[in-house]
Amino acid sequence: MRQQLLTEGAKELSYEIREIVKKAEQIKRLGKPIVWENIGDPIQKHHTLPGWIRTIIADLALQNDSYSYCPSKGILETREFLATQTNQLGKVQITSEDICFFNGLGDAIAKVYQYITPTSRVIGPSPAYSTHSSAEAAHASHEPLTYRLDPDNKWYPDLNDLYNKVKYNPNIVGILIINPDNPTGMVYPFEVLKKIVAIAKEFNLFLICDEIYINITYNGARAYSLAEVIDDVPGISMKGISKELPWPGARCGWMEYYNRQHDADFNRFCQALDNAKMIEVCSTKLPQLAIPKILGDPRFKSYREETNRNIGRRSKMIAEILGTVPQLTFNETFGAFYNTIIFRPGSLQSHQSMMIEDVSVRQLIEQWTHESMPLDKRFVYYLLGAKGVCVVPISSFCSELQGFRVTLLEEEEAILKTTFTAIRDGIVEYLNS
Repeated sequence: MRQQLLTEGAKELSYEIREIVKKAEQIKRLGKPIVWENIGDPIQKHHTLPGWIRTIIADLALQNDSYSYCPSKGILETREFLATQTNQLGKVQITSEDICFFNGLGDAIAKVYQYITPTSRVIGPSPAYSTHSSAEAAHASHEPLTYRLDPDNKWYPDLNDLYNKVKYNPNIVGILIINPDNPTGMVYPFEVLKKIVAIAKEFNLFLICDEIYINITYNGARAYSLAEVIDDVPGISMKGISKELPWPGARCGWMEYYNRQHDADFNRFCQALDNAKMIEVCSTKLPQLAIPKILGDPRFKSYREETNRNIGRRSKMIAEILGTVPQLTFNETFGAFYNTIIFRPGSLQSHQSMMIEDVSVRQLIEQWTHESMPLDKRFVYYLLGAKGVCVVPISSFCSELQGFRVTLLEEEEAILKTTFTAIRDGIVEYLNS
């Protein structure tokens, strides 16, 4: 090309959660059934929305107005409903003008990092959800900047690591929190959140909190929202309905801006995000119309509580199957849809394998694996070929740890037990080979 076409930052874009599907589909075409544990889609895992929710959506779909444009920031009634929900927490107070809708949080995340000065950085957790880490790295044309989540301490953040990185890197302008966390299933304790807020306040930073799973907790846990702990620090909460309803195909998420009146630069940043949405005209209208009707329905609370209990029950079942394997670091989960399981140092080696009876499948796996690839990715490929289970390597979540992420979503108990027994058996075979 006459000039360099691709930015350096584009090299940092990756999404193994979807990329591994390409490998699994090749194996599937050879006749091997695949169990999909790579992505947090409850619908794919046999979750059925209650009839009353589907009726609300169907009735809205029959209304002609559902097919028109809506205001660029989102439907006013819906934004007022959401602002009231946040204000009822009794801490930060917002108005409808502090809320802007996007086409899913992926769209919102891209916008946030797109309009930050390229030399400025947002530090996020490691392991990191790929959409955040890739977007931040792409905007900076540099590898992601992270603080450590500690698998030996319930996946809680290493606050000393965070503090020192913020202190000694003046390019850091913001801290990312994912609560409850993806990929670990950790829920941030109140005291930890307050300490992160204190760091942001000391160094004049803003906070981003991805709260897509904020109402998905179980086994006695309670997730505190950013609005409850942020005090007067500027911040953005990211929320949506893809996981909570769930309605992932709706592509409907929103941002809530907190304390923009306290910092002129942050206020201009929020205005730029709103302006970016105006250029695109608006986000998807039908799910916006549905939000107050569904989330405001008295039946929704009990539905969500029951669904959370079921996820918690499955979490404990998985713990019973995988939690006693001595070569693994296993943490019980309390929020979101996932568990991240880590191999203890030295457990994985480049010569290990599993028996794959199908010659064509075995040849594919041998073709895909090589000594220079991350050892956990190599294990994941062998698990895919031998057991037909598709998980995601943790090395793809911006981490030096070696392990894999699974979901807690399979609603058919027999399938869940069979799947995770196969994972356990595959681990034992692989490590003993």
